[in-house]
Amino acid sequence: MKDDKDVDVIIIGGSYAGLSAAMALGRSLRKVLVIDSGTPCNRQTPHSHNFLTQDGETPQDIANKARAQVAAYPTVSFLEATAIKGEKTENGFLITTMSDDSYAAEKLILATGVRDLLPDIKGFAACWGISVVHCPYCHGYEFRHRKTGILANADKAFHLASLVNNLTDDLHILATNRADFDPEQLAKLEKHGIRIKESEIKEIEHEQGVMKSILFKDGSRESFDALYAAVPFAQHTDIPHSLGCEMTEHGYVKVDSFQRTNIPGVFACGDNSSMMRSVANAVSSGNLAGAVVNKVLTDERF
Repeated sequence: MKDDKDVDVIIIGGSYAGLSAAMALGRSLRKVLVIDSGTPCNRQTPHSHNFLTQDGETPQDIANKARAQVAAYPTVSFLEATAIKGEKTENGFLITTMSDDSYAAEKLILATGVRDLLPDIKGFAACWGISVVHCPYCHGYEFRHRKTGILANADKAFHLASLVNNLTDDLHILATNRADFDPEQLAKLEKHGIRIKESEIKEIEHEQGVMKSILFKDGSRESFDALYAAVPFAQHTDIPHSLGCEMTEHGYVKVDSFQRTNIPGVFACGDNSSMMRSVANAVSSGNLAGAVVNKVLTDERF
């Protein structure tokens, strides 16, 4: 299908969640426009894991295969662009791109993902997704039995340590203040031989994203193979806010069990609305969003 400015559904975001939603809708012959800027958050990650049938594949290969499969459905079209504005109209929604083109749809699916706010530490960005990682389920097995650090605040650091402890006996929390941990947490960390180093990181020394050592602001240097980092994030776009979508206390788009936001006709799926950031979860939530949107359209038209 050629680009159509008046479709049944616009999906903003053409990564795993958006493509999964598009497939569900395309298989029901719904006219769908997928708008995507081509900058997924995991573009540096060398391999994707914990996703049945695709374990160990590169994220780009999975996305390319998914897009080719979705493109086979003739009612689905793609637009490489950045959506910058969303408006409620009498008959649905109007989405405007950076090039000032506008597209209308009855329903809107936000599969926009999130943007990680990386700390200003030399080498951190280059290692992000490669040897500085966020998820034990996505990356932990590959760093099993390796010297591993955790960069996070007290509660998040403790949570990550409890999970990563099963993967390595050489685990270290890199914290600026030991006092942030309560006595019970400290006792458990000591019981499992998890050391707390109280010094800020100055630089992550690496070769093409593969960590070699960490240089601290106190002048010390220590070799590490991996670092888990709980970094803050922001929504990729302010379109959910401008449409009036309610957000959770953690900054995610709030959805119900059917991926519906509080705005009728607006749905969200993937990383923008879930604390479980994984390819498998994005595909699952996108599939559900597409099916529910199709059901809503059916109910309105049948």
